[in-house]
Amino acid sequence: MHKLPLLVEPEDLKPRLREPSLLIVDLCQANNYAEAHIPGAVHLEYANLLLGAKPAPGLLPDEARLSATLSGIGLTPDKHIVAYDVEGGGRACRFIWTLDALGHPASSLLNGGLFAWANEGHPLLQQPAEPAPSNYQAVIGDQVVATRDYIEQHLNDGQVALLDARTPEEYNGTNVRAARGGHIPGAVNLNWLDTVDRTRNYRLLPDDALLAMLAKLGLRDDQEVITYCQTHHRSAHSYVMLRHLGFDKAKGYPGAWAEWGNNPDTPVET
Repeated sequence: MHKLPLLVEPEDLKPRLREPSLLIVDLCQANNYAEAHIPGAVHLEYANLLLGAKPAPGLLPDEARLSATLSGIGLTPDKHIVAYDVEGGGRACRFIWTLDALGHPASSLLNGGLFAWANEGHPLLQQPAEPAPSNYQAVIGDQVVATRDYIEQHLNDGQVALLDARTPEEYNGTNVRAARGGHIPGAVNLNWLDTVDRTRNYRLLPDDALLAMLAKLGLRDDQEVITYCQTHHRSAHSYVMLRHLGFDKAKGYPGAWAEWGNNPDTPVET
């Protein structure tokens, strides 16, 4: 059968649930997974995708920890991942971004996540999946990972743009969640929640609407667009959105505002 796209609809996933090449990964809270999940989905604890240490908890864990986490869900290089959550896609997209950082070749976001799947009458199970552990070896690359130093070096580079996925209040510094408020100089703001349709179970808005929003902000698909938020959770959703729309040079900044705003030496705009 044909390969799934980056953004997959519930009705397209349903007939393929039993395909051995697919690994469906649930990024919901453990209690949500226990209540109901997509048949065959394995549960992945979101915290295992993060370093979790201050001042920048959103940084990637080391390769050994990632290897153990991904081996625990039975991931192998030939598996096509389908990720979902129940909070609009941020957790699932952070997983997809992590897989991209590891060079994993194939992954998809379930458009609308568990909201769309459950609300549109697709099957659910309570019986937990028991994956056979694998021996996945995580190797972190730099193709989709932007560091603080990298961003500072490219602040005046017209081919590198910054997309801040936080709320307008965080962006303009009236809601301060670090030692300093504001945003990275030159960054444009697009709240990640403005890119989803809550009336359609938190699916992404239509492509033409999203492209118009990005064009209004001056973003182009030939640029390297770096997304960030507070911990690269919300901005991971923006990263996947950009990839879906053909922004092939998209990157994510996992240090995010927690790192940038807590560093006294980084430049800030409000």
